Order: sequence, then C-alpha cells, then structure tokens
Amino acid sequence: MSPLATQLVAPPRPGPRLSLLGLGVLLAMFVLVTGIGLAMVAYWGRAPVVLLYLPPVLAAAAFAGRWQALMAAVAATLAYNFFFTAPTYTLLIHDPGDLLTVAMLLMVGLVTSHLVTSLRVQGELAAFHASRNATIAGFARRLLSCADEAAIAAVTAGELARILDCHVCVVAGRPEARLLAGADRLTEADLAVAEQALGSGAPTGRHIAGGSLTDWQFHPVRAADDTLAAAGLARSDGMPPVEGEALSLLGNLLDQVALALERARLESVGRENVVLRERDDLRSALLGSIGSDIRPRLHGIAAGLRKLQRAGEADSEVLHEIAGETARLTGFIDNLADLDLAQNQDPVVVGEVAIDLYRRTVMLGGEAVHLTPKEFAVLAELARNAGRVLTHRYLLRAVWGPAHEDHVDYLRVAVSALRRKLGDQVILNEPAVGYRLAVQSAQ
Repeated sequence: MSPLATQLVAPPRPGPRLSLLGLGVLLAMFVLVTGIGLAMVAYWGRAPVVLLYLPPVLAAAAFAGRWQALMAAVAATLAYNFFFTAPTYTLLIHDPGDLLTVAMLLMVGLVTSHLVTSLRVQGELAAFHASRNATIAGFARRLLSCADEAAIAAVTAGELARILDCHVCVVAGRPEARLLAGADRLTEADLAVAEQALGSGAPTGRHIAGGSLTDWQFHPVRAADDTLAAAGLARSDGMPPVEGEALSLLGNLLDQVALALERARLESVGRENVVLRERDDLRSALLGSIGSDIRPRLHGIAAGLRKLQRAGEADSEVLHEIAGETARLTGFIDNLADLDLAQNQDPVVVGEVAIDLYRRTVMLGGEAVHLTPKEFAVLAELARNAGRVLTHRYLLRAVWGPAHEDHVDYLRVAVSALRRKLGDQVILNEPAVGYRLAVQSAQ
C-alpha cells in the first residue's frame, strides 16, 4: 500500500517512538538537570529542585510514547531520591517529608506524562481525520467538475487508484453491465460478477462470496434504494484491495460518486426540461402566429366571396363550395389558436396553496398572495414540472437567464421568500441538487 493510502486508512496508534538518539538526548537532560540541581542546593535548598525533573518527563511524553514517558517519570523520581534526599547517594529515605516529596514527584510525573501523551495522540488523530476529510473533499470537488456519467467514471477510477493504490474500474448498466472507465477490458466472468453487484447492491468478487472466477472485487455505488454503478478494485499481487479501515474510506468516497451521478442525472433531466419548455414556447409562438396572421386572411377571403355572391358575377356553385372550404379551414385555425389557451388551466394544489398558471395567481387558504415576478416565475417552473427535482442551474437559467446560472444566492432568496409567504412545506429542498414542489393534486 502506498504511503498516501497508509496515511488515510490507518489511524495513528501509540507505540515505541524513542530512538537511540532520543534516548541519548533524554539521558543528557537528566544529567543536566541533576547538575543544575546540585548547584542550586547550596544556595536555595532542595525545594526548587523537584521542578527541574518535570521538563525531561514532558519531553518524553511529547516526542516518545506513553510508556517511555512513564519510565521517564519513574527515572526522575529515582534520580531525585538518589541525589537529593537523605541519606544521599542511596535509594533510602529517612525523613517522612522527603518521602512525601518523592511520592508527589512520582504522581505529578505520571499524571503529567499521561496528559501530554493523550494530547499528542489526540492531535495525531485530529490530523489524520483532517487529512482524510480533505481527501474526500478534494475527490468531491473533482467530481463536481464532471458533467456526465463518463467523466464521473473516469475521475472515479483515476482518483480511487491513486488513493487506494490498486487497479480500479467503473461499470454500470442493468441487466447487462458495461465498462465505463479504468480498465482496457473486462472478461465475461468479470462482467457477470459486476452484474451481481449491480443487481444485489452488495459487494461481490474476489475474497468475497461469489467471486472465485474474477480477479476484481466490485463495490456498488448506491443512491437511496437504487444502485447507480459499481467500482471494481484489484491488486496485482492478488491480495484483497481494501480491508479494515480502508473499507470505511472507500464507502465515503463511493457516497460522493453516488451524489455526483445523481446530480448528473438530474441535470440531464433539467436539460430535457429546458428543451421541452423551448419546444412548448415555439409551439405557442406558432399557434399565436396562426391566430394573428392566417385567420385574418381567411376572414378576408370569406368577405370577398360574399361580395362576389352579392354581385352575381361568378358561378354560384363554385363560390358556395369555396365558401364551405373556407369556413371549415377557419374552424380548424380557430381550434388550433385556442388549443394553447385551453391547456393547463386547472390550478396546481399543494395543501392550502393553489397555483393558477393560466391566470397567474396564487391563493393561500382562499386568499390571494402577492408574489414578485421572479418569485412567481420560480414557483411556476416548479409547478410545471410537478414531481420532478429541478436543479439550481436549471431554475436560474429558466428564471434569470443563462448569464446568472451560477448565482445560487438569487434562487435561495426567492425560495426563502416563497416559504415565508406560502409555508415551509410547499417547496422541498434536495440537498446539493435543487428543489421540487411537494406532492400536489389537480383541482
């Protein structure tokens, strides 16, 4: 496993860390403080000497391990007893006061070494989790720049291979799995095992039940109850690609992949909605053109026919036939012109809120609610796409225009105003994706 993978999947564990150089430095510190203490006794007595033995204990706790710090505390106590308690240069203690001093020195050294060591371990754990979270956040940022499934699969395969130090591929599709990125090819047996993972939503492959025919280990990428894809992992030496703490890291990374795939899917739906809306706008424009351009000309033809009939200068049978066809054509045109006005005239109802897109009104409990043009445009777009999640970009592009599709703050202000005027349960939030209208019914 690479140093990066080891750093991210193996939290620091306390253990022996004192090298020969460190041991030499620690002994030198004891010798130094003992010499200083012997020089101080002649001037200030033995009372201040006790404090001199704490720095070596703290140094051992900070730069070595818990056991080394405990041994340093015991060594400090013995050194103080040997050099500064009567009878000196022995480990015997005759004065009860000295006995209490030595005991307190030992207790302070043990407690201090334990606290400092615990702080060091907690600091290392915090650094470990910060590094791991930074890796996951960086992975998520890379995925955020991907616009489609193929790009997400390529980034996933490359980043997982770098982080976990193994071969990675990404497959998707049911009932037949297809390779998206990360490997030159997969055998039929590999794809069959991948289909098991996609179908069951559980890891499958080598070193896992059902994977004796493949070198790959497939882990599903899940969003809610749906399996969107599967990441295949393998090592050249045949060892398990992930185990222990690495499984937890892999799960976090695959959650980011699932979020990216779901976002790409919803943005694709949003793009389709834009196409449909543009097509509807074109249809409305064409129908309006029929009503404003063709219908007056048909009325003009009918008026000319009536003049000819009154003048009696043309064959009446021919004029009657032309008049009939003109009347039928006028009826068809009237029906087409009225078709756009007749659609979607029923209000969309969400609880006590009724949204009338035809009359451009919003009612709450039977009373009209005043909305700004942008607020109504956001609400109308959600009502037109009832049951669908509309992404931030789609709503911004539809209401404010393509130049403002990155200004998410505009949308959040409008949605906050709508929730304040209509209630919090009308517009539901899809975290990191967009908004949708709550379950509605036609009135």
